[in-house]
Amino acid sequence: MNAGAPPIARDSSEGWIPPVPESVEETGLSEEAVADLLLKVLYVQGARSGDSLTKTVALPFDIVDNVLLDLQQRRFIEVRNTQGHGRGGYTFDISGEGRERAREALEGNQYVGPAPVPLEHYRAATLKQSVGEVHITRSRIREGFDDLVLDEALFEALGPAVNSAKSLFLYGAPGNGKTHMAEIIARLMGSASVWVPFAIDVDGQVVVLFDPVHHQRVEKQVEEGDGSVDDLLVRKERPYDRRFVHIRRPIVMTGGELTMTQLDLEYDRHTKMYQAPFQVKANGGVLIIDDFGRQRVPPHELLNRWIVPLEKRRDYLTLHTGVKFPVPFDALIIFATNLDPSDLVDEAFMRRIHYKIEVPSPNRDQYEIIFERACEGRSIPYDPRAVEYIYRKYYGSIGIEPRGCHPRDITDHVLDYARYVEAEPKLTPELIDSACDSYFRVMAADDMREAGVG
Repeated sequence: MNAGAPPIARDSSEGWIPPVPESVEETGLSEEAVADLLLKVLYVQGARSGDSLTKTVALPFDIVDNVLLDLQQRRFIEVRNTQGHGRGGYTFDISGEGRERAREALEGNQYVGPAPVPLEHYRAATLKQSVGEVHITRSRIREGFDDLVLDEALFEALGPAVNSAKSLFLYGAPGNGKTHMAEIIARLMGSASVWVPFAIDVDGQVVVLFDPVHHQRVEKQVEEGDGSVDDLLVRKERPYDRRFVHIRRPIVMTGGELTMTQLDLEYDRHTKMYQAPFQVKANGGVLIIDDFGRQRVPPHELLNRWIVPLEKRRDYLTLHTGVKFPVPFDALIIFATNLDPSDLVDEAFMRRIHYKIEVPSPNRDQYEIIFERACEGRSIPYDPRAVEYIYRKYYGSIGIEPRGCHPRDITDHVLDYARYVEAEPKLTPELIDSACDSYFRVMAADDMREAGVG
């Protein structure tokens, strides 16, 4: 494989756009690799026109046609018929010798689709679009967190942490919005966009990168016509390397289901292709490790796995052949946990987490604002006496701490019970008691058991 020099270009008005390769050499792939991909397409999909083949492998027609001419001369393909003008309308089909060559190529891997981008080109593209280039102002932070009631100090701590594009540790008691805060940060970061390849070539092995679960194509926003730079970019149809797809900066979240095997390449022995791990899919965006410490593997094993990527901004993956190679680790990584950080992380790891932010429980004034907003969102008439009633009868007597999620949950329960008894949803003592009794009693019982009482 001839990786060559990655064709990098920067547009000062609209950011980096993957430039169109003008030759096989500029694709970073060998001519044989492109030929094998075309033969696999014809073998799997049947006869195709030159234009159709160009669209499938996502390379410029001139490059594809030069390879097709070579395959014709070697009698691997033949022209069945022609339509319209030029070779783009020729229908190409695979010959007997071509089928044998295609089967050999398919034994290497069964990938059929846009031509992969060499690893070196992917590294260069990631660097050009680093998440560190995203800057979120104080006003945008405030606007993004407008639905949360937070201390001023917490606002001021979040801004630099988000703009660092490095790592953030959110900790504190459950129910105070850590996961929601992480999601808001991710949405703020995801308002920008990046280009990622559909697939990456690593020494002839194909790693599929684009994942519609985590990657939202910018083109989906065109119908809305929001007038953004991304929208204008797509509408203007600027030329670009079509092996790349234009996406919002990715948001990848994983939680208690995380295992060590998910941090490396996933190899399919049937197709002989790889799926990129989630931290690679998060490059250029945000990676959220939710419920940290509750994974099915010991926290220290996960932490040891993250030490080098956090410090060096690169990760190492392993092919099934045993070959290791570096990939960029370019994401704002957010750890969110309700466990005591001192029980999860040692000093060496904590030093590599650039920002540690505690998310506290709301004070009484904040609680009242949250409760009033919860009522407003559910069309329940707000009565400040309800908060006083809940504090006196439940928080005071049971001894549990008020949490930011309690107003939402209590008002949801009030609605549920009001529907059941066919009553107007109001903050009456009867409806509040029906909502709070089971909700808080179970929590109190758990607190007592943890304290060794009863």
